[in-house]
Amino acid sequence: MVGKYKVITLCGSTRFKDDFMRMQKALTLQGNIVISVGCFGHSGDKITNEQKIMLDDMHKRKIDMADEIYVINHGGYIGESTRSEIDYARKHGKIVHFMQQC
Repeated sequence: MVGKYKVITLCGSTRFKDDFMRMQKALTLQGNIVISVGCFGHSGDKITNEQKIMLDDMHKRKIDMADEIYVINHGGYIGESTRSEIDYARKHGKIVHFMQQC
C-alpha cells in the first residue's frame, strides 16, 4: 500500500458535511490522498459572497491537483456548483466517481 497514492478531490454540496467527513476518512484509509472543502457554507459556516466566489475558484484548483474527483451526491442531489465542478473535471481529463449512482 505504501507508494504512489492517488489524489482525490471531494466535490458536492456542503450541506452533506457528515458524508464529506465519512468519505474523506474511508478514501484516506483506502490509501488515497484526499482533498476536501475548507468550510461548509450550507452547514453553518458563515461566508461572504466574495469568499464564496474565491472558494469556488479555489475548488477548481483543487480539482487541477487531483487525479480524480469523488462526488458526494447524497440522495442523488447534484447542485449547480457541483455540476460545474463535474464538467470542469471531465473537461480536464479527470476520472469522476459518484457516492451514489446517478
